[in-house]
Amino acid sequence: MANELIELDKLGMIYEAASGPVEALADISLSVGAGEFVSLVGPSGCGKSTLLRIVAGLRPATTGTVSVAGRRVTKPINDIGMVFQAPILLKWRTILENVLLPAELAGKDARALRGRALELLEMAELHGFADKLPRELSGGMQQRASLCRALLLDPPLLLMDEPFGALDAMTRDDMALELLRIWGERDLAREARKTVLFVTHSISEAVFLSDRVVVMSPRPGRIAADLKIDLPRPRTVELRASEAFGRLNLEIFRILTGRSSAGMLG
Repeated sequence: MANELIELDKLGMIYEAASGPVEALADISLSVGAGEFVSLVGPSGCGKSTLLRIVAGLRPATTGTVSVAGRRVTKPINDIGMVFQAPILLKWRTILENVLLPAELAGKDARALRGRALELLEMAELHGFADKLPRELSGGMQQRASLCRALLLDPPLLLMDEPFGALDAMTRDDMALELLRIWGERDLAREARKTVLFVTHSISEAVFLSDRVVVMSPRPGRIAADLKIDLPRPRTVELRASEAFGRLNLEIFRILTGRSSAGMLG
């Protein structure tokens, strides 16, 4: 389809370990439309993070193809933003200097992007911390700064690998709402939103954030299910208490574990 930003076709990944070859991914075919928020969930070791790195061009696939914006990915691509579980801020640089780092790495004039960096920090409610060092911020604030850094060059695609996994439950919930706001949840036109491919171990987080949740099987990772999350936007904390939200969580849990509603293996 013309509006699909990411196209994976029969993707496979085998890597060499000390004990021999290990098949990490097998026969992954997936499309992600422009402006979609898609989450990947699955057991540890199923290749979720590997898949994200293949999309970014940081690792080559063994078989199959990956395309972003209609172009075959054969090397690291520039027009993406990546956010990892740890903020990975340079401890000797101020928050503003950390946010401006992608401009420097891309050979752009960081001074020309200072205004945008400050706008992003204000949007993330960090405008009073631009001149602080990372150690002076909480974990959640550091992660918001790393999100600002990923957005600096206005990439159409965000790849996020367990970005809230190390945060406490309340901060994690706050960050989920913050991410949806920055993503542009309230924009009526999907084209106004960035495309997000989001890796998480949390079923409820995936359901709360996403337009679709892709469930992966144990290694070698395959797509076990691709579920549309037909819940109203903007998402609210109250939505978590709804029957529809609980039903989707349970459905994904059953797919992941093979358990029936009675908790027995199906």
